[in-house]
Amino acid sequence: MKRTLLTGIALMGTLALCPAQDKSTAPALPNPLETPSAKGARVYIVGLKNGKTVKSPITIRFGLKGMGVCPAGLHLEHTGHHHLLVDMDASKLDPKAPVPSIEGKCLHYGKGQTEVKLELAKGEHTLQLAFANFAHMLHQPPLISKKITITVE
Repeated sequence: MKRTLLTGIALMGTLALCPAQDKSTAPALPNPLETPSAKGARVYIVGLKNGKTVKSPITIRFGLKGMGVCPAGLHLEHTGHHHLLVDMDASKLDPKAPVPSIEGKCLHYGKGQTEVKLELAKGEHTLQLAFANFAHMLHQPPLISKKITITVE
């Protein structure tokens, strides 16, 4: 009985020190246009070299150095998720708008995926990664991989 009473008093003291937060005191999400990339961070395609000939389906692995991967919608400092650009140039992305979702061209991996097995038509294709924040916006400065060209036989 004495132990239960002491535990209850300790718990009440803890609750007094940690009041419940309401929405007015909860931390606000940062401006999605102003989420910085970590210094020295980079994004790249793993193990697939420019000019390589491959068979479909192809496994594409997403590499990231200096930051972490987390699902879209979740804000943690220096994190984000991958977008794979197929036959599309990242320089065309609007840095003040979310990365678009274009079927077969701009693929979102908002669950935090770090690889994909992808069916590609025969012929030449370009691949490039863009790493975006919780709101599908590019970090500042943007993390864009080098564009590689592959041939599917």
